[in-house]
Amino acid sequence: MRISAQPPQPAGASLWPAALILWGRGTRSSPHSHHCIQVYLALSATVRARSGPGTRWRRCAAVLVAPDVRHEIDASEGPVLIGFFDAESELAASLWAQMDVGITIVSDAVADGWRAILGGSTEIDKTRVDRWVNSELLGERRPRSLHPGVLRVVNYLRNGGLPERQLSAKYLSEIAQLSPSRFLHVFTESLGIPLRSYVRWLRVQRAMGALAAGCHITEAACVAGFSDAAHLTRTLRRTLGHTPGELVRRCVLGGEIHRTTVE
Repeated sequence: MRISAQPPQPAGASLWPAALILWGRGTRSSPHSHHCIQVYLALSATVRARSGPGTRWRRCAAVLVAPDVRHEIDASEGPVLIGFFDAESELAASLWAQMDVGITIVSDAVADGWRAILGGSTEIDKTRVDRWVNSELLGERRPRSLHPGVLRVVNYLRNGGLPERQLSAKYLSEIAQLSPSRFLHVFTESLGIPLRSYVRWLRVQRAMGALAAGCHITEAACVAGFSDAAHLTRTLRRTLGHTPGELVRRCVLGGEIHRTTVE
């Protein structure tokens, strides 16, 4: 499993750790739900989706799943792109505009456009994924202006502060040199995602990177700032719908899965 993490962006860029995108050979999932928007795109062939056992399978090129909706996906026919997007972030705004309640089948025209940008299973890479996110999800949105105090906090979190388990708004506001209430406001205004969601996604990404590199779950929890392995497991299950073991097995059994963080 290769890991491709996007390097820090300069001030003024969109620093949103609000998504986790995987691509590689697909598998069939068991019925589950998670607290984010999910995208499945077949890079070739199709995927099947349904709300659970006993319901009708729907075959399509791509599918969107709303937050906290029980679903089952069969992506075993070929390579896929799987994206998990924080529902509160601006990054997900264009997906909300395309979704109904529950499971939404993406039109063939839209799916074909996505495939053209991403390329086939041998062409897709981090550059193409970033291009897809920027053109199809962010569109013409201009990057938000990053407040200097928020930039200080972002740099602190990304350069060693994340393992500190008590990252209160009061503590981080002192780094930002703002009052707690003002800090929370400008943080969301600058990054398009609330502080708590930002930290949660940053920790999920850090833990996934550690697990992919072969770390034990306890070590991965520690480096990502979770209180223990159980805390990491609960967070991954709620955010991504899987336990750490399930995610690692899925990546390993699915072949060479790549990861990119969208920020």
